[in-house]
Amino acid sequence: QVQLVESGGGLVQTGGSLRLSCAASGRTASMYVMGWFRQAPGKERDFVAAINWGGARSNYEDSVKGRFTISRDNAKNTVYLQMNSLKPEDTAVYYCAARSGTFPSMKGTDYDYWGQGTQVTVSS
Repeated sequence: QVQLVESGGGLVQTGGSLRLSCAASGRTASMYVMGWFRQAPGKERDFVAAINWGGARSNYEDSVKGRFTISRDNAKNTVYLQMNSLKPEDTAVYYCAARSGTFPSMKGTDYDYWGQGTQVTVSS
């Protein structure tokens, strides 16, 4: 079992920045692929970014490339999502997820564990 707790969400103006954190606990938490997904009101949950356990490989959804950066600190069992140049369309609940294996999958169904989510609101 792996438990995930997100933090760092909030209200920010267009063009601003936020850094989300996801603290993982449980068995060999640092060995999991970690991902971030988001769900806007009335929409499906979408992939944002993912990183493998070593941090050498990552994937991003096209609309966040160049603006968001995923990273991890395995010593702290924490994964981060640095979000810059935020836009109103980035407004959503952001979820951290974990999966066993080595590939930073972009499919939500590949992930085994999920956090409760943290709200990000970008005002225009």
